Amino acid sequence: MALGVLIGAWIPGVSESIDLIAYKGINIPIATGLIVMMYPPLAKVDYRTLPVVLKDKKLLSLSLILNWVVGPLFMFFLAAYFLSDRPELMTGVVLIGLARCIAMVLVWNDLADGDSTYGAALVALNSLFQVFTFSFYAWFFLTILPTWIGLGSILIDVPFTMVATNVGIYLGIPFVLGVGGRAVLIRLKGLSWYTDAYLPRIGPLTLMSLLFTIVLMFSLQGARILDQTSDVLLVSIPLLLYFFGMWLLSYYAGIKLGADEPRNRAVAFTAAGNNFELAIAVAIGVFGLHSSEAFVGVIGPLIEVPALLLLVQLSKRLTRHKA
Repeated sequence: MALGVLIGAWIPGVSESIDLIAYKGINIPIATGLIVMMYPPLAKVDYRTLPVVLKDKKLLSLSLILNWVVGPLFMFFLAAYFLSDRPELMTGVVLIGLARCIAMVLVWNDLADGDSTYGAALVALNSLFQVFTFSFYAWFFLTILPTWIGLGSILIDVPFTMVATNVGIYLGIPFVLGVGGRAVLIRLKGLSWYTDAYLPRIGPLTLMSLLFTIVLMFSLQGARILDQTSDVLLVSIPLLLYFFGMWLLSYYAGIKLGADEPRNRAVAFTAAGNNFELAIAVAIGVFGLHSSEAFVGVIGPLIEVPALLLLVQLSKRLTRHKA
């Protein structure tokens, strides 16, 4: 993150050059980094076990309620409480809360030794919900709900195609690579080769691509982050409260339901993470590339990455403490 900010702030023309490598609003280097980053976790999943994984209706219901009821409402009220006098920043934070995590959660879950199959199943469900509900959620949380608590509404129209395209690129492509690649390689080389040789070989791609993507994202907004440090600090308060609050709520609710550690981690990281790619895409599409709403979307990973890494370590410490 620091390297990206320094590159964007001190090397003339770098951010503009990276920004130009795009097709129909999709930044190709960032999209490539995210797709490669998500491929190894998805390649580990045995997709034949997904129907069995989802038989625990209580844990599945907990995940859906946290993601589609508690999470959006919690982020909305945090944004309203801390940023009601800055509606453009509040809007950006609310959009982050509505964009449920379908990408980075696979990385956090993998780093925390969570159940990769269960995590992939939850991600698949969230992606479907996201395609069909995000436009309605954006309308309700930004146009209707603010008026109920005495705030002004924001007229916003999020096209269905924008959400579907974003989900298709950032989740659909790595899912196809994970499912298709697994089937083809196991048929050609065998399961033991795939598990013992191939998966360990591609494992480092996740961390390498994560670091590459972070450098790119922060180089795009390096100068602005340094110039608007006060806005970064303002936005960080509700975001930090959200990440830690959602993870702890989910983790201890899972314990109450009797969930095993790997699945509980998958549910907790799914509840705590957010789809910043979608939030940024919507903010740019509706408010413009250089809007404060889009800037908030870029700030999001600045707060999420260290927060979720701390939660990865916390989850491991809690497991050791139990043992």
